[in-house]
Amino acid sequence: MPPGSEGENAPLMSATDRIGALPDHMLHHLLSFLPAQAAVRTCVLARRWRHLWKYTTGLRIVGLGDEGPVHVHDLQKFVDHLLILRERTDLNTVEIKLDNFLEEDQPYVNLWTRFAMNCKVRALTLHIRDNQYLYIDNLPLVSRHLRTLDLHGVALQKSFLDFASCPELEDMRMDTCLISVNKISSRSLKHLSITGCRSDLDCRIHVSTPGLVSLELDASDGLTPFLENMALLETAFVYLDDDCEDVCLNYVSGVFCGANNDTCKNCVPIGTNCSSNCVLLGGISSAKHLKLISETGKFIFSRDLKHCPTFTKLKTLLLNDYWCEAPDMDPLSCILKNSPVLEKLTLELFPKGQTPKVQMKGSYCCMQRPSAISEHLKIVEVKCDVVNKRIAKVLKFLCAFSAFDIRFSFE
Repeated sequence: MPPGSEGENAPLMSATDRIGALPDHMLHHLLSFLPAQAAVRTCVLARRWRHLWKYTTGLRIVGLGDEGPVHVHDLQKFVDHLLILRERTDLNTVEIKLDNFLEEDQPYVNLWTRFAMNCKVRALTLHIRDNQYLYIDNLPLVSRHLRTLDLHGVALQKSFLDFASCPELEDMRMDTCLISVNKISSRSLKHLSITGCRSDLDCRIHVSTPGLVSLELDASDGLTPFLENMALLETAFVYLDDDCEDVCLNYVSGVFCGANNDTCKNCVPIGTNCSSNCVLLGGISSAKHLKLISETGKFIFSRDLKHCPTFTKLKTLLLNDYWCEAPDMDPLSCILKNSPVLEKLTLELFPKGQTPKVQMKGSYCCMQRPSAISEHLKIVEVKCDVVNKRIAKVLKFLCAFSAFDIRFSFE
């Protein structure tokens, strides 16, 4: 039984000391929510608290002190002593969040990360916030216990993102990371979020996660990742912003020159190393709920539609004005024709990040609907700032294509 445990020299607590009256295992858990420096300082509260910090179920190494950000060099001595003195109990969570980070600090943080893995950590968070990347050791993660991995400002190399030795990993988030690998692979992963990341490779990153349930790809810099089949996918959000390098140099009014046009060096085939003609849509074609957003001039979605898969399970679909840019609105028409069980369509025809001023909802105006659309489609929503000629053209297309009568309702 660890020092300070129930029944061993535990002092009588006053009626008002409700926290001190809690059993040790609960205090171990509560101390896990404090930064490590604050958790250790509780040892001066009373005799019973002298060793409680050694048994916390979580460890938070935070580079923020009472007077502002703390350099890793100033944290090093404290953390080294902490890791030596704490008991070798398992850790549920480890958070390492640093504001002032230098290149010479990397060995320390890598060491602290490996310590967490040795303590069978279940949820690991690494956040670097000083416009400096933490370069993780190019060694594979090996853990039968790791379930959640949350990375921010981390440079990821090949071996680290091969999760063959992490059979329980289910949730991974990568934000503002540098990805220097050509493949992200995990059979156990269920939730994957890649936001604001950058790749320094001249090839597409392959994402092989057959068990994925939810996916978020948001505003990454570089070539669009190639998604392998995700048969269990429930929801997916994909946003291709201006930093996406897949851009047609000959783009005009929603029309892309195409993969066989020699005048555009960017509109080229995906490559012989891809097992599908689609970059994105093939991998997410099993999803039930999709949000597909793209900035003007990006051709990946339009290119994928030339080999458009059938979205056999798709119930709800949200698209932005990119899908309505082409003169004949072929992209919108194509994806609707290939969504046989679609129930709800939402078009957001306003700038990203703004709030629409007008919302229109559709209802049937005839008994007979075109055979080209889903017989399950019940709701069509159009959100915009103002009803101009462009919006009127979209409404006319929807009425003709889906037999919907669009009626106005203002917010």
